[in-house]
Amino acid sequence: MMNKRSLIKSLCGGLLAVGLGALMSVSAHAADVTAPDQLIRQLSLDILETLKSDKAIQGGDVSKIIALVDTKVMPHVNFQHMTSSAVGRFWRQATPAQQQQLQDEFKTLLMRTYAGALTQVKDQTVALKPLRAPADATDVVVKTEIRGSGDPIQLDYRLEKLADGWKIYDVSVLGIWLADQYRNSFAQEIGANGIDGLIKALADKNKKALAAPAKKAA
Repeated sequence: MMNKRSLIKSLCGGLLAVGLGALMSVSAHAADVTAPDQLIRQLSLDILETLKSDKAIQGGDVSKIIALVDTKVMPHVNFQHMTSSAVGRFWRQATPAQQQQLQDEFKTLLMRTYAGALTQVKDQTVALKPLRAPADATDVVVKTEIRGSGDPIQLDYRLEKLADGWKIYDVSVLGIWLADQYRNSFAQEIGANGIDGLIKALADKNKKALAAPAKKAA
């Protein structure tokens, strides 16, 4: 039986996929939206429509989801900020080359970990809560709810305003922020094996995930 920790992690994984996936299908009019909450609203509507209509995704084509995430999500995410938050205080100790490696491996890990969960999205809807932030704010939290057959589930976004628009740098499911979810395990790995050890651990996980489908097919 799945223990409580694994259950929460699995739930967070699936809903985080919906959260990141909410940025996947960017229409022209959504790109013109300047308010962070309205941007999340439009993009959420777009992605849910895509998930419900795309037969390949519904059929479990994870590679297609990964490709969409790479081309559509990443332009709307400050992934360097997201990675540095997850790595925590050790980020400043890493060389520029190590920082780039950490960012690349963490991005691959998240994409492969959560892409499969998007195939499970069926009849969910997204409800946006009122944005409580000053008009001139440059760092905000946009709160939403995922509504389906069960109880509504809280899904929140942290966004910052950069020169080229609003960017997501963290996602929270049921009050658990993505950066916090990884920070302790990353710190333990760095404490034991250094920054290169964390890079290797992430790379090994990604290689296992990449090899898994081929092994299953065999």
